Amino acid sequence: MAPDSSRATQRAPGLCLIRGGGDLATGVAWRLSRAGWPVVVTELKNPLTVRRAVAVSTAVDAGVVDVEGMIARRADSAPDAVDLARTGAIAVFVSPELPDVGADVVIDARLAKRNIDTQLSDASLVVGLGPGFTAPADCHAVVETQRGHRLGRVIWQGVAAANTGVPGIVGGRGAERVLRAPRAGVAVWSVAIGDRVDERQTLGAVGGVEIEAPFAGVVRGLIADGIEVGEGLKVGDVDPRCEPSACAEISDKALAIGGGVVEAVLTWLNQ
Repeated sequence: MAPDSSRATQRAPGLCLIRGGGDLATGVAWRLSRAGWPVVVTELKNPLTVRRAVAVSTAVDAGVVDVEGMIARRADSAPDAVDLARTGAIAVFVSPELPDVGADVVIDARLAKRNIDTQLSDASLVVGLGPGFTAPADCHAVVETQRGHRLGRVIWQGVAAANTGVPGIVGGRGAERVLRAPRAGVAVWSVAIGDRVDERQTLGAVGGVEIEAPFAGVVRGLIADGIEVGEGLKVGDVDPRCEPSACAEISDKALAIGGGVVEAVLTWLNQ
């Protein structure tokens, strides 16, 4: 069931705030901004994004990033972020906590597989992505993030599918396509996103331990050079489909999830 109509305005929301700026969150930002809503994204000081070529979180370090024509710029304060979002750009603001920017809609896109601190009182409409959220207990709606026929569906009562810990199949490859830190330490790469690589080619190292390509393909994503990570953290992704151009395109999964968020916002507005 959708949230009570008494909580909805009869106009487009003044501002959408997305917590997290990874590739899936970027799909949400893309859908919302294309539909005309101003968007502010909050991120960590050192983002842990892997698919950086298609993530607005890249603006934290680069200052600005262009994702398929959508411009994301770093803002240095909450007021600056709001002003920037009003210009049509995606405003990216470093803030681990929920900032007071007067957002009508808050989307938790941090994909922590658990609810860190999101609650119903965060905004008039609160949307959680993936497992860890329960509608309408701690958010008004949950959007399914697991690949399959339910991907992108909006859940007004209940939860998303539980985290399996197993990456979805891409080009016939599942868990083996994901690169994980063999030990804690700093990531250093000898290849770049979009590079074609051979099976067992050295891609770089984490904590001094080399990481090899699990099979021939294209480097789809790498965590930023120089980032310190914990053992087992996802640090890269190799795509067996060998399409370098796809590394610069928002994924079908991200767009499906973004479509679910837009549906949730429109449903709320039309109550």
